[in-house]
Amino acid sequence: MDTILELEHVSKLFPGVVALDDVSIDFRKGEVHALVGENGAGKSTLIKVLSGAVENDEGQIFIG
Repeated sequence: MDTILELEHVSKLFPGVVALDDVSIDFRKGEVHALVGENGAGKSTLIKVLSGAVENDEGQIFIG
């Protein structure tokens, strides 16, 4: 299957908080994913990084 989106070792730090810590995941054509977790787990931060609303501090994002 073709990878359409890939995150490698993505991290995001806010003052006093590690919001994302070394996140790696890929999304392939035809797959379905769910983003679940407790409050403060980094779900919203991950979506903001993917959408470009927030810049990641470390790691890379590949599209296509």
